[in-house]
Order: sequence, then structure tokens, then C-alpha cells
Amino acid sequence: MPKVTMKKLALAVALQLGVVSAAVAVPPAHQLEDLPKLSQQEQHSVVSQRVTTYFTRYHFKNMELDNALSEQILDRYLEMLDYNKMFLLRSDIEQASEYKHLFDDMIHSGKLSPAYSLFEQALKRNYQRYEYALGLLDKEQPFDFTVESDRYHYDREDAQWATTTEELDELWRQRVKYDALNLTMTGKEWPDVVETLEKRYNNALKRLTQTNSEDVFQTVMNAFARSVEAHTSYLSPANAERFEQNMNLSLEGIGAVLQSEFDYTVIRSLVPGGPADKSGAVAPEDKIVAVAQGDDEDAEFVDIVGWRLDEVVELIKGPKGTTVQLQVLKANQAAGAKPSEISIVRDEVKLEDRAAKVEIKTMEEGPYAGRSMGVITIPSFYHKLSDDVKKLIQEVTEADAEGVIIDLRGNGGGSLQESIALTGLFIDEGPVVQVTDGSGRREVNGDRDGETFYGGPLVVMVDRYSASASEIFAAALQDYERALIVGENTYGKGTVQQHRGLQRRFDFFDEPLGSVQYTIAKFYRINGGSTQMKGVRPDVAFPTVTDPETFGESSQENALPWDKIDTADYRNLEFISANKLAELNALKAKNVKQNPEFKYVLEDAEKYQQEKDKTWVSLVLAEREAEDQANEDKALARTNERLVRAGFEAVDSLDDVPEEFELPDPYLNETLVLSFELIDTMKLAMH
Repeated sequence: MPKVTMKKLALAVALQLGVVSAAVAVPPAHQLEDLPKLSQQEQHSVVSQRVTTYFTRYHFKNMELDNALSEQILDRYLEMLDYNKMFLLRSDIEQASEYKHLFDDMIHSGKLSPAYSLFEQALKRNYQRYEYALGLLDKEQPFDFTVESDRYHYDREDAQWATTTEELDELWRQRVKYDALNLTMTGKEWPDVVETLEKRYNNALKRLTQTNSEDVFQTVMNAFARSVEAHTSYLSPANAERFEQNMNLSLEGIGAVLQSEFDYTVIRSLVPGGPADKSGAVAPEDKIVAVAQGDDEDAEFVDIVGWRLDEVVELIKGPKGTTVQLQVLKANQAAGAKPSEISIVRDEVKLEDRAAKVEIKTMEEGPYAGRSMGVITIPSFYHKLSDDVKKLIQEVTEADAEGVIIDLRGNGGGSLQESIALTGLFIDEGPVVQVTDGSGRREVNGDRDGETFYGGPLVVMVDRYSASASEIFAAALQDYERALIVGENTYGKGTVQQHRGLQRRFDFFDEPLGSVQYTIAKFYRINGGSTQMKGVRPDVAFPTVTDPETFGESSQENALPWDKIDTADYRNLEFISANKLAELNALKAKNVKQNPEFKYVLEDAEKYQQEKDKTWVSLVLAEREAEDQANEDKALARTNERLVRAGFEAVDSLDDVPEEFELPDPYLNETLVLSFELIDTMKLAMH
């Protein structure tokens, strides 16, 4: 073939990949030989054996470390090495399958050399991919974002492993183009896009070179842990220390507990009363993709995709009173959506901010105008919560409010004893929760004081973030028919975890040994059903955007199943009849149809259903910009409708919304209506 033809062919291939020539491609900052040689440390053999003891002898499941479990461990290990099937080849997986019945023996004996070999192979594959990604970048030649039908398949969980390097090349062409398009849509010019991705991919290479023996060991142990059960884990010495620090550090800064999930930093939970919680702008499962310091509109955002968690924490932490800006991908956003930018003023979380609060809500219009209810908001089940709630109920009584609403939305749990004590305020005596361990021994915990502190009308609000102790409280009052439960299906966490350090008194190791967390028991309702997986189904369910099975415990891989034990000995209080529940649900359905706020929820729910199974995103700039514009237009239209309904003037931009405007809370407003309807029925029954 003539040389000129070869040049044309090379140029055509280069243009297709977005690279003019190898000379202008971005070079990697590290070389393949910079990758570390990994082998297990002396203490890992002992730690592996101790972890095995905890997970097999003391775990609720009473697991046996055998060949069946070994296959699961290998599968999870490979998933943790390459969760989206973007690095390893099918030949790597086939080679790894030779160890499918050896992982149990390796973990039991503490001799993990094959696992380290697999990890080193994954490191090499990672290096090759990021080197290739850098080779696609060229500051002079932007990608062509007009190619019809060009897509990035971001969810490859059910895809086959690539059989050739060429297949991976195409996947990474889409990945790099996707990353570049996302940055382009934030307003970055092409040279800035290339610079950001150059830093991102070279940072990834840097992290590969910093991999140490403990990283491998932690991956193996957590592949083991998650093969046992969803809430079981091993914490390396560094993570164990961070776990302890988080109990304090989370009370400073923004008040959020963060977790690394593949390339992303995910908000695992919010500290009640903390700055992030108060902002109302972030929620569990949201992803932080960039961070900027200060409140300046021109502050430079630092891309943190792929960063180590400790590096992200250091960037977000800061002195009280200072501002940090975050770019956040919402949990229910479609892949490729434009991140939201939020500002949070760092602060300490004061105890009074975490405490239960009461607000007397008086209806201003409609058939219940002038009537009031006491709304007690409980962020968490903290020490002496029940004493605080007693005082708040007294305030409700002194204000002549007709009843009490307990708002548990967003309450992720806390003290089991406080959930029992709080339930005891509303019943004379009786069981509240049943607990069983792995051997089937049952313990019934309840209220024994023989007194009812408050016997009036009671409604409990829950949502999908209400978990653990919140579910115990709501379930008990539902089983007693003492309270009306309204809202969304709760999270469904009905398990008890124990945290144990692996260090022993006479250990001679220089390094600390880390710790384990494992499940030791399950919670059960007094009616015998577990709160695990199913959570608490409200008596009156409000519309919600997401499905219960796509959020909460039921979405966790390898979570313990729902089951049922014997019913506890309790007497139904029959405050709420089946007929009344039917009437309240009919009233709710009527009001939801008439409430424009629930119309928004139903529209979002319909869109979610249409897109929830989508695994790809367009790489055409015009299509993506049109989607973003449509979302912005919808948000502005809804905001203006809300403003007008509240007596304000419409605005031209979301930035112009008056500070004094408060977003309506349709769930609470509808709960107030249902509460008064319930109260009127109770009055009739008494007469």
C-alpha cells in the first residue's frame, strides 16, 4: 500500500477517536512500571483468620465458609475490581475462575497470594485504560458532539465482559466523550475540558501507583463480608480510625457522612440538625462530583470524581463559618444530568439543633380553619428523647391543640431503648419490639410502667428515609392501632449490627489490625412480621417518585430476607377502624387529585418509571442541552405557579425567587387534613 494511503488511513482513525496524532495526545504522568508490587503483610494472615471467626461463628446467618460461598466471594471480588466491566477482559475472568473454590481456603488460612495476583492484573488493566483515555484527549481537536445515535452505556452490570482490547477501546471512547460532554455542558471551553480530564485521568493513574497491600486485603475481606450479608464489613486500620473520628468529625463541617462508591463520593447519611441537613438541598445517595471553596460566584470547582475518600473529606472540611460549594448529582437524576450547585456554610452541629422540636400548626382556610395540631419533629432517637417529647407534648396541650403529629421523615434511627420509651408514652404497657439472634432465641422488649402519658389523637409521618428505630416505633403504634401512620413506605432496615476491633491484648504487630462490623440480630414487630426489607407500610400512602424496591433495604445486594415469628402477647387498642382507614384513604385520593403539588410528584413519578430501566445516555450535545433546558423550564414554571399561589409575583429566573418564600410541604398539609378528619371521627365515636 502506498505511504500516502497509510497516512490517510491513520488520519481517518485518529479523527474518529478525536485525536489528530500521537504527538498532541496527552501523555500519562506515570508509567506502567510505577505500579507497585503487592504482597500481603505479616498481620494479614492473623486478621483474615479472626475475620473468618467473627463472620462464621457470631453472625446472625451462621454461615459456613465453603465452596458455595467461595464462588460468591470471587464474583464480588471481581465486581469490586471492575464493577462496570470497563477494565478487565473475559480472558482475565476465565483465568480468575480457576480460584473459585480456593477463596474459602485462602481466607480461612490467611494465605492470599492468588488474590493479590488478580489485583495486580486489575491494576495493569486500569493503567492501560486510563493511558488510552489520555491518548484520546487533544486540546486542538474537540470531540464531535453531533454524531447521531452516539451513546454512552453507563450501566453495564448485565453486560458481557469484553473479549478484545478493541471492544474496550470503543467503550472508553464513549466514556471519555461522555466525560467531556458533561464538562462542556457546565460551560467549560474545550482546552479547560481537556485540562480537567487530564487531571482526572492522571489522578486515577496516581491512585493506582499509591495502591498498597492494605487496599488489596480490604477488598478481599469486604468481598467476603458482602457475600455474607449487606451490612457486614471489614474496616482497614485507616478506615476504622476514620469510623471513630466520623462520630465527631461529622459534627463539624457540613454534617454529612460520606462513602466512596466506585469513582464517586456518595452522601451516605446526614447528621440531623447539621448544615447539610438544614440546607434541604442534599439527601442520602446524592453524589458529590466537584468542590469549591468560599461563596464567590467565580470560585473554581475542583473535580473530585475518582478521588480517594480521605482526600475528598479534607477538601470539604473547613473552619466554622466558612462556605463550601458542591456540585451534586441527585440520587434520582438521570445519568448525564447537569449537576446542581449548592452552597453550605460550615458549622458545628449543636445538640439543640439535633433535638426534637414542636410547632403548633393552625389551619388558615378550608373546613378546618382555626383548628390547630401540634407537630413534633424528631430527627433521631437520641439519649433522653422521650423526656424531651414529654415536655413538647405538654406544650401542645397548653396551646389547646387538638392532637399530636410525630414527624419521623428523614429519621434514620438511633437508640433502641428510646424507641421503646417513646412508644411507652402512648400506651399503658405492653411489648414494643421483638429481637431474635442467629440461634432463634427471642427477646420481647416493651413498656412496663402501666401509664399512658398522652392518650389523645396521634398521627405518625414516615418516609423512605425513616429507618431502624423509627420503624420500630411506627410499627408498634400501627400494630396496636394506636396511631395513624401516613407517608411513604419506610426504608426496611430490621437488623442489628455489632462493631468489634480485631486487636488483641498480646499482639506483637507494629500496625493496628482494623475492625469488623457484622449483623447479630433481627428486629420483629409485635405482630410477628419483620421490619427487614418490607419496612412499615403506611395506613395512608402518599404519592412518591421512586419505587420502594429501588430504594432502601430491598435494593441492597445480599440483604437478609423478610420473615415472620410468633406474635407477641398484646392487646389491640382499636383507635382506628378498618372502615375509618378506607374513608381516610378515599379522602386522601380526592385531595391528591386536587393538590397541584401532588400533581408535580405524580408527573415526576411517571418520568421516573419511563427512565428507570434506561442504561445509556446520548452523546449529542444538542439533545442533552434540550433536555437540560426542558428541565430548567419545568422547574421555573413550577416555581412561578407556587409563587402565584402564595401571593408573590412570578420571576424570570430561579435566582430571583424571594428569600421569604418557603416551599410548600404538601405531605404535612395533607396530614393535617387527615388528622382533623380522624379527630372528628373519634369525637363521634365517643358520643
